[in-house]
Amino acid sequence: MLTRQLAAPLRRSLPSTSRALGSVRTFVQPTPASHASVQDVSPVPPRGPPSQSQAAEAAAHFAPSSQMLGFKLEVPRREESTLRPIYLDVQATAPMDPRVLDAMLPYYTDQYGNPHSRTHAYGWEAEKAVEVARKEVADLIGAEDKDIVFTSGATESNNMIIKGVARFHKEKRNHIITTQTEHKCVLDSCRKLQEEGFEVTYLPVQTDGLIRLSDLASAIRPTTSLVSIMAVNNETGVIQPLKEIGALVKQHRGVYFHSDCAQAVGKIPLDVDEAQLDLVSISGHKIYGPKGVGAAYVRRRPRVRLEPILSGGGQERGLRSGTLPAPLIVGLGEACRLAKLEMAADHKRISALSHRLISGITTQVSHIVRNGSATGYPGCVNLSFSYVEGESLLMALKDVALSSGSACTSASLEPSYVLRALGAAEDMAHSSLRFGIGRFTTEEEIDFVVRRIVSVVNKLRDMSPLWEMVQEGIDISTIDWTQH
Repeated sequence: MLTRQLAAPLRRSLPSTSRALGSVRTFVQPTPASHASVQDVSPVPPRGPPSQSQAAEAAAHFAPSSQMLGFKLEVPRREESTLRPIYLDVQATAPMDPRVLDAMLPYYTDQYGNPHSRTHAYGWEAEKAVEVARKEVADLIGAEDKDIVFTSGATESNNMIIKGVARFHKEKRNHIITTQTEHKCVLDSCRKLQEEGFEVTYLPVQTDGLIRLSDLASAIRPTTSLVSIMAVNNETGVIQPLKEIGALVKQHRGVYFHSDCAQAVGKIPLDVDEAQLDLVSISGHKIYGPKGVGAAYVRRRPRVRLEPILSGGGQERGLRSGTLPAPLIVGLGEACRLAKLEMAADHKRISALSHRLISGITTQVSHIVRNGSATGYPGCVNLSFSYVEGESLLMALKDVALSSGSACTSASLEPSYVLRALGAAEDMAHSSLRFGIGRFTTEEEIDFVVRRIVSVVNKLRDMSPLWEMVQEGIDISTIDWTQH
């Protein structure tokens, strides 16, 4: 029987950078007499790059054969580095928790049935796994099992909810309310509806990123069908007061309250009844689950009516047709179970790391602005560095995986619309960095990042004529740059 050793996923106590491997998994190739399985075996401690003899032995042992089903193993050359940047971009995606992968594997290799096949055991066991996962998702947000609709992620959930509610109620209600700092998929969905004749109000935010409840109250009309306000902002970590917003919205009969909770679910406590939410969007890969799966909470009592985007077999209450990806859904369910179990411990630990990062940088470097409320989610820290050009800062930090508030891939290099909505000057919006701290981030990584940020910022400022003027006591805001 052929075997293939797979590198072990990250252990609970280890970050996503290069570390000693934990247990090693052995993939047992399926044969007519047995199914595939994954087993834990005793590890062999790595001792640096493989020697030529070791590489030759490995290549011979893992020589391709007709039974390998496309598996390919490449032994790295001695000169190739295996080091990767420290990962601080958890808002973009979180590394999968290895316990989630463990839960998913049987549904790829052995229990591979279609959950909609009702005539045999393969379908029954897959359906049961899906329903267990549905309950785990519902329990995390205080919902009923049947209120959960599985999707491909928060982008699909946002599109389905915003467009679906608007189009279903368009004859009597053609007005939607959202904010200027929503995720791009929410804003683009609203713009698409505007092209169809709907009216949309984009609420401004204050300098701390929070909306004014008075602005929301003034914006609600008799023709309003939906209020969509993000729970935790993906760029600044700002937490909107969902309970207060929900109470306000429910004063108006016939208005639904939706929240994009992709950055909130599993990170901060969330109860749909307490917040009086009718609709919620969830993403799997933001909570250490798999990519390509998410969920929508669609309240049934009282029932929320929306027009489905997809047509097909009528799965998921007819709101999202298509065969459910059982392995991904199992992974989402396990990620939600773990999030509920470890939320308090994760939050405490991430808060300590966040404080370590912010204090470490701000005590050694001046002229730094934190964007958004200081009471926001601690795992999302957005800092702007005066007199430093944002793209230069990112390029100098190749050993740290971060994102910038500026659209570096845009030909126009427009600064972040979220930071501009907070009132940030264009130069400060361009010089911002978002630090994403997660479950697997370590103190050693934070300390390394602090040292790198301090070193790089000081180096870039030493090269800046503006910084030299500031050091000489010149107030550059008083300079008229148009004079000749």
